[in-house]
Amino acid sequence: QVQLVESGGGLVQVGGSLRLSCVASRSIFSILVMGWYRQAPGKQRELVATITSGGGRTYADSVKGRFTISRDNAKNTVYLQMNSLKPEDTAVYYCSAGIHYWGQGTQVTVSL
Repeated sequence: QVQLVESGGGLVQVGGSLRLSCVASRSIFSILVMGWYRQAPGKQRELVATITSGGGRTYADSVKGRFTISRDNAKNTVYLQMNSLKPEDTAVYYCSAGIHYWGQGTQVTVSL
């Protein structure tokens, strides 16, 4: 079992940047896939980005070229660097470990 705690969300203006962090309660070295998802009000949760234990990355089309996912196994941490933020990026962002474990979420709000 693993607990995940996200941080780094907040209010930012259009075009700004934020870096989200997700700290795990134990080593993530053996966790094949870590990911970031988001859920906007009235919408379903959607995949933002994933990263495998080997460093392979996938991104939603809507964030390609703007967001970067990374992981630091030594710190049990996964990051999401978000640049050129848009109002449509406003959502609660969740970290995941595999398909069974989720954090509590961190709010990201992008204002005009």
